[in-house]
Amino acid sequence: MPDGAPSQKPKYCAAQVDEIPPGGRKLVEIDGKSIGLFNVNGAFIAVLNLCPHELAPVCLGRVDGTTLPSEPGEFLWGREGEILVCPWHGWEFDLLTGDALADRRRLRRYEVTVEDDSVFVTL
Repeated sequence: MPDGAPSQKPKYCAAQVDEIPPGGRKLVEIDGKSIGLFNVNGAFIAVLNLCPHELAPVCLGRVDGTTLPSEPGEFLWGREGEILVCPWHGWEFDLLTGDALADRRRLRRYEVTVEDDSVFVTL
């Protein structure tokens, strides 16, 4: 490969668009890795099925919302369908960024593209 040429990362067809409706998920095995594919309001997100806290299968957790900043004594709920909750210890992760809500750790995310009716994940 010539100097300065971009390296090609492998791209895998992981699902068909209609397999993962909005709010849905699909677990797939790609190149020996367990990957969770999520449809968050029409955006496809791929994350490694491994919680950075205690290595739990995070993609088996529920997808929910979270409490939002609010006035004392007030509890606002929002971001429904955007927060992945680890099934072991309840850690919350923003699916759109991969960031943990209460820590600096983050989920490993992968690039997702949709071509025709196929969802591709680039490792």
